[in-house]
Amino acid sequence: MVLKELEVKQSLDNLANNWKIEQSIYDLHLGKRDDVSDSQIVVNGVVFHIPYLAKDETYVLWKCLWPDCHNCCERQGRLPLTKDDISLISNKMGYESESEFIKKETTISSWDETSTMNNVITTISMISLKRKENETEDQDGKPLPCRFLNDCGSCVLHPDKPGVCWLYPFSSWMESNNGKPVVHASYQLTGDCPGFYTEKISQSMMDVLQEYSKRIFEYNMSILRTTREKYGFIDIVQ
Repeated sequence: MVLKELEVKQSLDNLANNWKIEQSIYDLHLGKRDDVSDSQIVVNGVVFHIPYLAKDETYVLWKCLWPDCHNCCERQGRLPLTKDDISLISNKMGYESESEFIKKETTISSWDETSTMNNVITTISMISLKRKENETEDQDGKPLPCRFLNDCGSCVLHPDKPGVCWLYPFSSWMESNNGKPVVHASYQLTGDCPGFYTEKISQSMMDVLQEYSKRIFEYNMSILRTTREKYGFIDIVQ
């Protein structure tokens, strides 16, 4: 088992101490299912990639378990900021200038976004909010407790928290179709979220997809504005 799989397994085992994790969900995270197909559901212009388990004839769905769970904040991988985020959060934290905020509170993150089927879609570099005051570059992408999570399990930046926080557990990316960006979203299967479950039909998740489609579409448009103004870089697959 490679290091990444070991990390995911450890995360799942930790979740299992407090939550019931379906065996099919456990196996999916670890890549042990050979019957996974990509079910695409388009909602408000966003293409959601929902795993379908053929042998069980079930879809892998999700719902947020907050306030009982805030594991996504306790094991935060990175907090990339759009230009809109920088404006909102610098003001929220009392900075008189965005440049001073960037200097003191952020770092640079670079990573590859991947689809559910593990194909590299985009390479991204962005300014990221430090999850702890003394965060270092080598901690980029490694799970850390977010310093903005309070003792009650709430974010002290809310509702001005980074746009990427509003997307969890989805990962989002854009592809180019005849020169126009198409927005996609799939699950982050890191083993850190107990909200995944299976059902025979996907309908029970439609309200979630409706809500998240608006967030995901606007976030990606914000990413485009951010890169146009040289606050970040994104390489869109053609």
